[in-house]
Amino acid sequence: MARISGVDLPKKKRIEIGLTYIYGIGRSSSRRILNQLDINLDTDTDQLTESQINSIRKVIDNKYKVEGELRTEVSMNIKRLMDLGCYRGLRHRRSLPVRGQRTSTNARTRKGPKRAAVKKKGAARKK
Repeated sequence: MARISGVDLPKKKRIEIGLTYIYGIGRSSSRRILNQLDINLDTDTDQLTESQINSIRKVIDNKYKVEGELRTEVSMNIKRLMDLGCYRGLRHRRSLPVRGQRTSTNARTRKGPKRAAVKKKGAARKK
């Protein structure tokens, strides 16, 4: 089993897809890495030799910010926006959509489940 950047790559997948299990590496950067090292994109991850795994590991360590380092950078960027008090930071702080989406309807992923409206008991209708 190939282990790169602290992530176990799945066995029965193409290496092009398997590399995307690493946080910070998508399909395009996966292809770029494999083309640079002349590794066939259709190779299964369990068919890689130890030297190929090591070369992939070296390229990722030298050229890409992945996993913990990238997660830290992203969270620090969000924290910086919140500390500045800019619009995007305020939206993050209030757990609302940041990129201009509507919130009167939708946005349930960000806002959480709907809260039921509280109804007053003694408000009877006038006749």
